[in-house]
Amino acid sequence: MPPGYGTEHYTTPGRKNMTQLSPYKDALTDAMTYLAKQDNIIFVGQQIIYAGNPMSTTLGNVPKDKMIELPVMEETQMGMSLGLAMTGKTVVTFYPRWDFLISAANQLVNHADKYESMTGKKVNILIRLGKGADKPLDPGHQHKGNYLSEFKSLCPNIAFHNFLSYNDILTTYTTAFTNGGIHVLVEYPELYFSTGN
Repeated sequence: MPPGYGTEHYTTPGRKNMTQLSPYKDALTDAMTYLAKQDNIIFVGQQIIYAGNPMSTTLGNVPKDKMIELPVMEETQMGMSLGLAMTGKTVVTFYPRWDFLISAANQLVNHADKYESMTGKKVNILIRLGKGADKPLDPGHQHKGNYLSEFKSLCPNIAFHNFLSYNDILTTYTTAFTNGGIHVLVEYPELYFSTGN
């Protein structure tokens, strides 16, 4: 864990104790804050500058000049993310639901996953991915799929991380950033307001 991001971080003045607010959402916010402080990093996606989904609520400490706001164009977004990463940037790219990543599957499966095998070079992409919430309201079948096992089988060269609790969120993001490569980091927005782990 990076210096200044241990337990003491959650009790800093002006911030409620982590367990009183939302440890899951706080861990994601801290991960984004840590990444935002790094050089040569860019955040790409829908509703990241103009809030509109749960993920955008974790970006308050990310400078706007490190963000690229996109319209709904998932495949192009993944292609852009790969292209930006090919220039040496670390790209954090946002997909609020698995169901949206399906639209980017061509770029993910046929290009991003195979890039290192085809070129002998590594790119750094952190794919922040949400599993659509089942509660408090059912969003419908087209917005709550969980395709973790399917995408793992399609993308053998990508590391997948499944955040069922907040415990490893910050450590996983910092390690993924440090080690490089392509990582899919799956989160569960209904846990944003849970006070448990």
